[in-house]
Amino acid sequence: MPNSYDAIIIGAGHNGLVCGTYLAKAGLKILVLERRHIIGGAAVTEEFSPGFRASIFSYVMSLLHPKVIRDLELMKFGIKILPANDVFCTIGADDYIIFSDDIKKTQEQFSRFSKKDGAIYPEFDAYINETANIVRRILLETPIDPTGHDYRTLKANLKFLWRYRKIGKNFYRLVDLMTMSADEYLSRWFESSINKAVLAYYCSIGTFASPKTPGSAYVIMHHIMGEHEGAGGWGFIEGGMGKISDAIAESGRRFGLEIKTNAEVKEVAVQNGRVTGLVTAEGEQFSAKTIISNASCKVLFQDLVGAEHLPAEFISEIESFRTFSTAFKLNIAAHEPPIPAAYDKHKCGIELPNYMHIGPDIEYLEQAYEDARNGWYSSKPFITMVVPTSVDKTLAPPGKTVINVFGGHAPYELKNASWDDERENFIKTVLSTIDEVMPKFSDQIIDMQVLLPADIERIINSPHGHIFHGELALDQLFFQRPASKYSDYRSPITGLYQCGASTHPGGGVSGIPGHNAAREILKDWKRM
Repeated sequence: MPNSYDAIIIGAGHNGLVCGTYLAKAGLKILVLERRHIIGGAAVTEEFSPGFRASIFSYVMSLLHPKVIRDLELMKFGIKILPANDVFCTIGADDYIIFSDDIKKTQEQFSRFSKKDGAIYPEFDAYINETANIVRRILLETPIDPTGHDYRTLKANLKFLWRYRKIGKNFYRLVDLMTMSADEYLSRWFESSINKAVLAYYCSIGTFASPKTPGSAYVIMHHIMGEHEGAGGWGFIEGGMGKISDAIAESGRRFGLEIKTNAEVKEVAVQNGRVTGLVTAEGEQFSAKTIISNASCKVLFQDLVGAEHLPAEFISEIESFRTFSTAFKLNIAAHEPPIPAAYDKHKCGIELPNYMHIGPDIEYLEQAYEDARNGWYSSKPFITMVVPTSVDKTLAPPGKTVINVFGGHAPYELKNASWDDERENFIKTVLSTIDEVMPKFSDQIIDMQVLLPADIERIINSPHGHIFHGELALDQLFFQRPASKYSDYRSPITGLYQCGASTHPGGGVSGIPGHNAAREILKDWKRM
């Protein structure tokens, strides 16, 4: 049959491509179906204004795993990492603090606001990295089922416990991260609200939380634990984030990976508790013993699979999986790069900043959250600005600039109002917030693409526009993601798997869910 494959993957986001490439490399006949005209999901580069291209959704490389890079030989297929390691954090219009991969530089910056904080920063950095090293190991694990009683599950659980038998004090450190708020966690070390905000800033990126939300300390860890060779923890990708997806696809095509765009899946076919194939929106039918979804768990189990094929308890857990988003993105074409009023090249010791934060203290970040918790957009949003064209000349016409603005909070739904009516007011709020610390920034704008949560949902089909497919909270991590007893990339239906950000370890352009899912699928394939 011409439409018959060993496995078919729903969605050509980077995790779907990673999973497909590993499976194709193992000798399976693999097809990837993508509903959009372009591959990559949230890791895409597209033209948003004539002559200007941008990383439309994800905008910096931070989590792409070294093992994935090595295994799939991605550097050979065009990935070039450009450094972006110093974050210029504005403190009003007159001051700043720089957060750097260079421990000494960050220590000196912290000391400007508290001698105590500066003195203890190297100890904190060592402490957090010891804990991060444990988390980094867990990233590549298949989550265990702690309640399983069959021999195979008990064996897997015992092996997991044995591997981590020497975790020691780090166990208690992990409990702290998972349960404490970012503010509580950081207050154990630092006294300055400004210094704490440099780190607490990350706890709200892509998730609806504040520095004082229990469990938000872990989200800091999720963002800063990237480890890739050649550019520290962060970096721009020359040509934009879509180059990562393109490189993975090219790697897979060596092994026969097939990718079909403009192919939206309408239904996953199930018979007698086992997948048999799928049907596209155009009515095209494909058969396969294995179907793998890179889509959100809500899209898969609420839209593509009939409820009659799923246990009621499982359906209930998927329904309660939290995806409410407050993240927004602006892609801006500009005449000149933004220059913070407080920037002084000689004092800062860096060239013109290409990575900036607006979120000066804990109180500012907390108020931005409170506005959204009460059903409105932040009157003073926290804002990340990156300027990839400072190091990447492929994205804009000569002498022009691309600026990616990411921030929060802009709730998916407003209380007693419509985004149709408030969209322009919100844009003015964001730009005025930037103009306060970067005078005349708005005057440099040529064109702008505005993406609110509903826009992100519409384009990449992630419910509520959640950039991680769902909240990174204790009850939605590891063996709870996306549902208890089904965190191992499998599902209640034989032959149906997941490989996207709804699974462990969650969102970010890491390739880890795709890598881990492929490993489990190949284990099952050998047993067939």
